[in-house]
Amino acid sequence: MQLTIIGAGAIGGAIGAHLLRDGHDVLFCDADPAHVEAINSGGLTIEGPVENFTVAARAVSPENLPDRLERVAIAVKSHHTAQAAELLRGRLTPDGYLVSFQNGLTADTLAAVVGRERLIVSFVNFGADVLAPGRIMQGNIGTFRVGELTGEITPRLRELVEALPYAQATDNIMGFLWGKEAYGAMLYAGAVSDLSIADSLEDPRWRPLMLGIAREVLAQAPVEPEGFDGFDPHDLDGSLARLVAFNRASAKSHSGIYRDLMVRRRKTEVDDLLRDLAGPLTTYTGEIIKAIERGERTCEVANLELLTAYERAERLGRPLNALITLFHAPARAADGPLHGVLVAVKDMIDIAAHPRGNGNPEAMRAQPATADAPVIAALRAAGADVFAATSLLEYAAGAVHPGVPEAMNPYSPDRTAGGSSGGSAALVGAGVCPVALGTDTGGSIRIPAHYCATVGFKPSYGALPLDGVQALAPTLDHVGLLAVDVATTIKVFSALTHAEPAAPVTAPPRIGVLPGQLEHAELEPDVVTAVHDAIGRLRDAGCAIVEVDGSTFDEIEKTFSDIMLFEAWQVHGERVTATPDHYGPETLRLLQSGAEVSASDYQAALDARKRLLPAAAEVYAGIDVLLSPAAPFVAPVTTPPVDTPEGAAEGLFTAVHNITGAPALVLPCGWSTASLPIGLQLSSPLGTDMALLATARYVESTLAVESRAPAVG
Repeated sequence: MQLTIIGAGAIGGAIGAHLLRDGHDVLFCDADPAHVEAINSGGLTIEGPVENFTVAARAVSPENLPDRLERVAIAVKSHHTAQAAELLRGRLTPDGYLVSFQNGLTADTLAAVVGRERLIVSFVNFGADVLAPGRIMQGNIGTFRVGELTGEITPRLRELVEALPYAQATDNIMGFLWGKEAYGAMLYAGAVSDLSIADSLEDPRWRPLMLGIAREVLAQAPVEPEGFDGFDPHDLDGSLARLVAFNRASAKSHSGIYRDLMVRRRKTEVDDLLRDLAGPLTTYTGEIIKAIERGERTCEVANLELLTAYERAERLGRPLNALITLFHAPARAADGPLHGVLVAVKDMIDIAAHPRGNGNPEAMRAQPATADAPVIAALRAAGADVFAATSLLEYAAGAVHPGVPEAMNPYSPDRTAGGSSGGSAALVGAGVCPVALGTDTGGSIRIPAHYCATVGFKPSYGALPLDGVQALAPTLDHVGLLAVDVATTIKVFSALTHAEPAAPVTAPPRIGVLPGQLEHAELEPDVVTAVHDAIGRLRDAGCAIVEVDGSTFDEIEKTFSDIMLFEAWQVHGERVTATPDHYGPETLRLLQSGAEVSASDYQAALDARKRLLPAAAEVYAGIDVLLSPAAPFVAPVTTPPVDTPEGAAEGLFTAVHNITGAPALVLPCGWSTASLPIGLQLSSPLGTDMALLATARYVESTLAVESRAPAVG
């Protein structure tokens, strides 16, 4: 048989060399002059664990391709398909045909030039690489199927298959190609890291991603997908172990996509992936590969962790209404103390090119931010992946807009995640990411943390900048963190503030409690029991539990309503007056009540706060931290608006620390009888953030609260 092969690389070169050795007449055509010259001068060498041999061969560059061709194979990368096909326009003899040795769904492009009736398609799963001009490594013998687009087993197909090495005819060639698309999507995902194919498929951390992206592709297949070399579209779970074994036995450790990115430093086939396949996971993978091609990223495990977070966000976060959007291959520094740390952001903090959504449908459609808020810029500069914007209560004012679904609880999806930073808490609580930004004006970080079994940290007032953050009540507003544990909180807060963490606490701290704090009528029995038991465990560990006089807190807390409402009116009053329909009814009602607070009432509240602040700081005299419940009850069905009795009770223990500006942190301390999370709150004097975090880590370790799997996923 005479065959002209356009593309003498890994696949075309390997197949052609076997044909030549078997006595067939092969002409290679390749765009690489060095490869053409090496083939003509020294032949084509196949090496590796399968076979080692050299054959004499002929090769030409595209401009020297003969004018008339009978049988042609195209074996170029899929993104070069159209260019290679054009070489054949008018060149095929009347009874000639073209066979594709390519990966990808290239049949339509080829058929547009030569006609569907003159096209044969193949599926090739060799592990092969070009080592150097004239040298190709064949790493294994994989599946090789050849078929007509009509499904017929024609005489020309039989003739071709008889000549080709390892080939078999099939009546469902597109089924094999769609199976390869699913497997190939897993290889694309693994290629964003520096792991081998087998390692990326074997590690349980990446398993949900690999299965998810394969399912996404298979769901789009217009034909019945076929299995091969351990891959079974009907048994994806079992396929992973078989594919690991297949690839461990191959001399080709990394995919061609990885080699194009990191070895050959050339354009990959990613544009074809994005063109041929729809779906979020393939899109996220493609965008990361494009970022690597542009030099913005490099192949590393951090990219695989980002892809895995995207998968978790789609699978776990979207059903909880926790997500607003996911950012493709977010910009970040190449290195830093937060390298690759995945951070979600409450959607009221400016993220460049994304609207500040504020939990409001109209705001979500507004013009995007032109620049990152300073806290976002600091995250990127530290190397963090700012990958998601999270849902919130409207304008952080304590109520859901009817047009924006409420974030729900990962431990009980029929209950709220809390407000206003509920989306951030839900993502962290569901295990989507280790940390998220929130804001806190009266407990909006700490209360969702209590509901969702996360750590919620409101730093000292001003410790994290409020620039580029939607204001509610500027003298009460704080930017803070929700995280999986205190250690992560320390790591991120330290990077953002450039402050050294405090030395670990080794001696049992002195812990203050307020007399009667567990006797409030609003407290549910499960909360009382959990906090009481936590205090007992700390006492048993040697901590001194000291009752302190918190009467000043009661006095200063009376200033909260006038300060919050007056300042919220200054922020929103003009819009409330001009376009009240912009807001949901509960948010509107709250903001309108701010008009009833006079300037003199506001000033009196500020004066009282200023007068009481020194006494409030004295509450901490002689103790390391003050301990209290985080909230009176476990997660309710929906967040009660702040201007209702339930809403007022919800912030019973948190709002005072917004008035004083003192740092406060909530961490898990137990579970209710219905398996809902319960947290406790620790606070310390203004400016002692690192000391508070160090003590919180000690308390967290001492309590060693049982970890439970969320109900989602």
